[in-house]
Amino acid sequence: MERLNQTSSVSEFILLGLSSRPQDQKPLFILFLIIYLVTITGNVLTILAIRSDPHLHIPMYFFLSVLSFTDIWYTTTIVPKMLVDFLSEKKTISYAGCLTQMYFIYVLANIDSFLLVVMAFDRYVAICDPFHYVTIMSHHRCVLLVAISCSLPHLHSLLHIFLLNQLIFCNSNVVHHFLCDINPLLKLSCSSIFVNDLTIKTEGLVVLVTPFLCIVFSYVRIFISVLRIPSAAGKRKAFSTCGSHLTVVILFYGSIFYVYLQPLSRYTVQDQVATIVYTVLSSMLNPFIYSLRNKDLKRGLGKMMARRKS
Repeated sequence: MERLNQTSSVSEFILLGLSSRPQDQKPLFILFLIIYLVTITGNVLTILAIRSDPHLHIPMYFFLSVLSFTDIWYTTTIVPKMLVDFLSEKKTISYAGCLTQMYFIYVLANIDSFLLVVMAFDRYVAICDPFHYVTIMSHHRCVLLVAISCSLPHLHSLLHIFLLNQLIFCNSNVVHHFLCDINPLLKLSCSSIFVNDLTIKTEGLVVLVTPFLCIVFSYVRIFISVLRIPSAAGKRKAFSTCGSHLTVVILFYGSIFYVYLQPLSRYTVQDQVATIVYTVLSSMLNPFIYSLRNKDLKRGLGKMMARRKS
């Protein structure tokens, strides 16, 4: 009973956001509203272009459409709350709301991570084993890979939310962040965080680093295969199919590693900038990165726009 009373003493958290200065709130609101609208529009157009063009009904674009769909929900989990807070004097979020937001952020971020692995595997098969590509990347297998990518992250999120829910928050309820994230919340706990910290350093590290290592392994094999191609034109064509994906991987994992691969004691407000990159900016930039460097997708977008006008 005593523990329940201590836990219930914090019924809500205060999110300090990106800036506490009143004069910054409206400019930040306008900036992130534009980012949100561009993100939704870009990802919806990508999905519609892929669905409307039969030439894009191949595994690579199927995975890209799922990634775009995930990015829409990923951004929606974060930015609307930010927009409300920019215009509110009291930037509060309930205890349950905070855990719910964190749950979906982790689920959607890890779905993105797993989908990037699946897309790397797709490029690996296409370049390193092209004669068996149709057999290996069958529709059934593609759906299965997406189903696994969308299912496993729920177990990861449930574990960390369960452990976080066991902690006692009896001191400050001020979160030095614009969203509910595990590191700033652990700093507020007045009970032992040993189990949480150990889980982050073991299970969390495995879930975070393993997909990245799989992508690195795929690209090492891809680069070895490409270097064996005799013609320069063949090498350029092979590299062009990987350039967009590799750019997204560097942007996404680079910012995540900066935030999470450091001790909890070193977690500072400056990490918010890196958090914005992998939560907000990557979702906005993904459609542009893939469309600007992909002739087939640009052609699909052009055809769709032409049909809309006619």
